[in-house]
Amino acid sequence: MMLSMPDTTSSSPVFDEKHIQESSPPSKTHAINPVVSSAEFVLEQTNIVEINNDAVKKATQYILQKVTSESYTPRTWRTHPLHICPLEPYDPDDILTDACLNWIFLISSLNFSFWSEKEGKPDRYGVEWRTSWGSETITVHTGYWSLVAALNRAVEEGIPIIDPKFYSSETLCPDSLIAHVFRAAPQSAESMPMFNERLAIMREVGAILCNDDFGGSYLGFLQAFQRRHENQGTALDLVQYVTDTFPSFRDERMLNGRRVYFWKRPQILVAETWASFYPENPHTPHPLFPGHSGACISALTMFADYRVPQILHHLRILTYPPSLKHKLRTGTHLGAGSREEMSLRAASIVAVERIRSEMLNCGSNWEASCVLIDFYLWDLAKKLHGGEVCIEGIETDDALPVHRTRSIWY
Repeated sequence: MMLSMPDTTSSSPVFDEKHIQESSPPSKTHAINPVVSSAEFVLEQTNIVEINNDAVKKATQYILQKVTSESYTPRTWRTHPLHICPLEPYDPDDILTDACLNWIFLISSLNFSFWSEKEGKPDRYGVEWRTSWGSETITVHTGYWSLVAALNRAVEEGIPIIDPKFYSSETLCPDSLIAHVFRAAPQSAESMPMFNERLAIMREVGAILCNDDFGGSYLGFLQAFQRRHENQGTALDLVQYVTDTFPSFRDERMLNGRRVYFWKRPQILVAETWASFYPENPHTPHPLFPGHSGACISALTMFADYRVPQILHHLRILTYPPSLKHKLRTGTHLGAGSREEMSLRAASIVAVERIRSEMLNCGSNWEASCVLIDFYLWDLAKKLHGGEVCIEGIETDDALPVHRTRSIWY
């Protein structure tokens, strides 16, 4: 069978491994998450997107009511029909443990830029696969879920695409095979966005995991991390270790002479690692964060992408100037690192921090972390986008399109 290959000449200037390595060296060790202070700085310096604190209070009550009634917990991660879930109790020698971790790592490595120029049209990029593991019903998955479906389909077809030893090798896993893994549904008129950047990142992160320290797996990376921290490593420590190790995870910019940190993909990698192995009994030590302090997941922020700002604006938490609204409505691209793009990301981080503070102030028993708030808001945004739900009992603004930025960072 002949496989069609995407154009191997990248038209995007965003990803250049040498440029990333030279311009963004590993960060110094941070005792507290630098993303919070970075976001506050960017929000003030750009002075474009604003936060409506009254709407924060109202939205907090709405979110609390929903997450409580829906029993939204870290283990909600395991209920998503396309997720690969590990067996319980935790067994590092079980093949499914290694597979689940490698799957999470590769997805987080490639978790960026799924919006389409054909948004809302049937011929946008999509991947044909089952509606869930074990289901006989086939559907076309779009957006982020197209990535998940493509990898799941490959695994089901016997292609070891989630194994770093496989996808790092151009001999075992040639470019043509990766193109086959991400092949579009028959009705799609476009290919996977930023395919060449994803291909380069797969080669980079796979090669790094295959060095002697990590033994060719994300599990090996996690074990090396905990050895380094004498089994006391936290979620923030792991985020730092990820950004130190993998250049393509260094989601950082310079603004007015200061380095600012967003760390979307490193933080979501760690958050998904935490959630996927979250024990059934919350009082049981987390198997991947066995230290006295546990994961300390509350040290992480939300994951600054293009979907959560959309729902935060809909909830009237973020307010935009007319010029930005016009650009969103007309599909104008916002350059990666532009002031408007950075302001949107920073405002989202600060807004979710304020939602969490409001939850803590009102004495909620829900496990309030920016990670879980982000998980819930992202799920809500996707359901709204798909027409599955509508928001009632709270004032909302008209839904605006997501901001269009092509970037490997989100």
